[in-house]
Amino acid sequence: MKRTLLILCILLSLSSCKSSKRAASKKSPRTTTTTSNSYSPKASKIISYAQQFEGVRYKYGGTTKRGMDCSGLVYTSFNAHDIVLPRISSDMAKRGDWIDIKAIRPGDLVFFATRKNSRRVNHVGLVTKVRGDDFEFIHATTSKGVITSSIKERYWYLAYVQARRVL
Repeated sequence: MKRTLLILCILLSLSSCKSSKRAASKKSPRTTTTTSNSYSPKASKIISYAQQFEGVRYKYGGTTKRGMDCSGLVYTSFNAHDIVLPRISSDMAKRGDWIDIKAIRPGDLVFFATRKNSRRVNHVGLVTKVRGDDFEFIHATTSKGVITSSIKERYWYLAYVQARRVL
């Protein structure tokens, strides 16, 4: 019984936000070639808004300080600034322009596939900071709630699928 409980706890801590079981997203052939680290004042406001949820617990389908999931965090942050996005991460991954990982800047959305043996998008984060080939993003995980992570973390590096610019 203890062993089963331990395995269950480990699986929950390694899993991430599952916002959808819909079809995989398609990558757009367009790329943005800019490598500028500058970003719009609107992106700065959206990032600041999202950061107020840091530490909020995870809740599937949640969009408030009482609990939220990854797509709820992004949806709420953009919606507060009059930018309407789909509610689930796999649909968000079809919006905006596909951008190369080297061209990411704050305010961009990054998408991940966290299920084993799958490249289907099921997790989204909002880029908050870029330093060289490293970037940080705010997102909601099932184990820690709303946190900021780095793409240099092995788990997120391996799960990375694509980035999109909607601003």
